[in-house]
Amino acid sequence: MATERTLSIIKPDATNRNLTGKINAKFEDAGLRIVAQKRIKLSMEQAGKFYEVHKERPFYGELCEFMASAPVVVQVLEGDNAIAKNREVMGATNPANAEPGTIRKEFALSVGENSVHGSDAPETAAQEIAFFFSGLELVG
Repeated sequence: MATERTLSIIKPDATNRNLTGKINAKFEDAGLRIVAQKRIKLSMEQAGKFYEVHKERPFYGELCEFMASAPVVVQVLEGDNAIAKNREVMGATNPANAEPGTIRKEFALSVGENSVHGSDAPETAAQEIAFFFSGLELVG
């Protein structure tokens, strides 16, 4: 197995409900280590830049507004096959389709307010991690 790093974001719907610790426990219980973490408040401009890949999609504006609506926790998770493991722990984007025990099944409010974001590929992970963290902040 390859040791990887992936970006994780605990979204506003989860930070507003004080679920950061419960969500992080799920990552750690799955064998992922948190090697960088900070709580931030994204501006609309920052959210727009981060989600720029979705700019042409109908949900882009709503997504940016949601992500800028309250603090988020951005973090880097590390472990064997961290990208796939993180996505497994998060569960399906639609909480109705998520497996029992996953973050989205337990905590998501809707498809849009689904509590967490995770990178989907090694290239995406590298770009997303660099968006929020300098190399000096990765202390795993």
